Order: sequence, then C-alpha cells, then structure tokens
Amino acid sequence: MSKLQSWGKSASIDLYGCNHGIVSSDKSIKDFISKLIPLLKMKAHGETIIDRFGVGKLEGWSAMQFIETSSITVHADEVDNRCFIDIFSCKDFDADKAEKFSKTFFGSLRTKMVVLER
Repeated sequence: MSKLQSWGKSASIDLYGCNHGIVSSDKSIKDFISKLIPLLKMKAHGETIIDRFGVGKLEGWSAMQFIETSSITVHADEVDNRCFIDIFSCKDFDADKAEKFSKTFFGSLRTKMVVLER
C-alpha cells in the first residue's frame, strides 16, 4: 500500500488564564482573526461568522472564518478565561507563530498546542 501525501496541517491551540475582557468581547475575537490571517499568509474567504450561544457556564462566543485553504475556529470560555483555537489549512503555515501570537493577543498565561499532518 502506498503512503498518501499529506492534505494539510491542523493546529489546535488551547489558551489558559486569558484576559477576561478579550475572551468576552466579540470585537476582540474578530480582531484576533483579522490579524492572524495575514500573519500566517492566508487569505480570508467571506466575512467572519461570530455568535454567542450556550447555556449557563457554557455560554460564550464562537467564531469561524473560512480561508481560501480551509478554516479557523475560535471558542471562548469566559467562566474560566480560556480560549480554544483550531486552524486547518491545506497550505502550510507556521503553527509556532500562530501559538505565540495567540498567547500574546489573549494575554494567556499558558498554552498547549497539538499539530497534526492530515
């Protein structure tokens, strides 16, 4: 059986101890996405979709941005000041740069990242 070529890269970035004012702001989350895209040399496809939903402590902002090579999603946990970011692209990107930028933007105290070739 032949080995298949990688289709793309997926980076899951978990941020802990974030700035509450940022994870609870739809404008800040949209600003994050708009700055992350050029940093990773990607191109947005359409507008950022952002909505606040959930019940009780699960209520919060979630956002999705299609990019020409796939998508970026962000889920914010306002109760515990965490943020969960997923970047998938069939075009290569610098996941370490994305993690560092995310940590700085959200004022995170700690991060965890998992990168998969898909």
